[in-house]
Amino acid sequence: MAQSSRAVVIGGGIGGLTAAAALHRHGWQVTVLERAGSLAPVGAAISLAPNALRALDVIGIGDQIRDLAAWQGDGGLRTPSGRWLSRSSAEAAAARFGGPLVLLHRSTLIDSIAALLPPDAVRTAADAVLADPGDTGRPARVTAAGDEWEADLVVGADGIRSAVRTTLFPDHPGPVYAGFTTWRIVIPVPGAEFASHETWGRGRIWGTHPLKDGRVYAYAAATLPAGGRAPDDEKAELLRRFGDWHDPIPAVIAAARPEDVLRHDVHHIAEPLPAHHRGRVALLGDAAHAMPPTLGQGGNQAVEDAVVLAHHAGDLAAYTAARLPRTTAIARQAVRVSRLNLTANRAAIAVRNTAVAALSQAGPALLLRGFDGIADWRPPYASEQAPLGKG
Repeated sequence: MAQSSRAVVIGGGIGGLTAAAALHRHGWQVTVLERAGSLAPVGAAISLAPNALRALDVIGIGDQIRDLAAWQGDGGLRTPSGRWLSRSSAEAAAARFGGPLVLLHRSTLIDSIAALLPPDAVRTAADAVLADPGDTGRPARVTAAGDEWEADLVVGADGIRSAVRTTLFPDHPGPVYAGFTTWRIVIPVPGAEFASHETWGRGRIWGTHPLKDGRVYAYAAATLPAGGRAPDDEKAELLRRFGDWHDPIPAVIAAARPEDVLRHDVHHIAEPLPAHHRGRVALLGDAAHAMPPTLGQGGNQAVEDAVVLAHHAGDLAAYTAARLPRTTAIARQAVRVSRLNLTANRAAIAVRNTAVAALSQAGPALLLRGFDGIADWRPPYASEQAPLGKG
């Protein structure tokens, strides 16, 4: 790609920054416009599967992230009483998918990706507007804070409420409520000893996982009407809903301050977009295919999008062809999984738990099968990929 080619990325989250880094690596002049006053992410930790780590290998930081993150996989699935339904193995997952599943704080990942960009590439407090998507005969135009950019490529990475998506596809219905809300916490929990686990109850789930820096990442979800909030605070709400579940859940809740608990309703794009591009504009991540977090693939797919987009930057129809079928299938699978692990039907719970326990006894390979075709993804252009190192 010619050195003079210019890309403007709207949104400085994980997907947008990865796209900027990948395009910069391809020789593009890149400007990232982030609406917030800093790149500090809203959120907690992120799980990266081998597919996303291979995408990060493409931009040269895969091994760095593997070193900064905690490996996941040793633990399993439990009931609220503490009974193990299944046990998992980090080694088994790494062997099946060609690399580890890891966990780290989102800010660590953001900082690592942003460090790949020139110091003047990112502008914060820049509420960007797509003024013209452009076409083969004219550049796209973006405005922000009184400035204007013409670009050969605009990347819409502005999240689930994407204004870029609305501009490109004004008739699309946009995101809908997924039927459940989530809580997330990242805190130190002195004296806590536990194996990583996810616990499935009746219409509720909880997960607890250690980070490499010694803190604990915990998340919870419950099927509730949209827009709800605790009458007092969200720590008290967690105590009401999960305080009588097995250790270390009560200890994690007790160690949290009310301000440590993040709560967000989950929305997703139920109706796939007709394309992930229009004119000179490409969408990626939640702007293109927001999905429930039940597969842990939302951020992973954004990272995949970014490196595939950089590869197909001169042919956005090829980008759509490469990404739309895959992300649609994964998003639909995430919806199916959310219905399974958040069901409130007692008979369905009994059948589900019995099936999970039986699969576990047959060996970890059967339980991992649900990630076949997801975690084993590799970038389709091996000649441009950095050595996989530990992955």
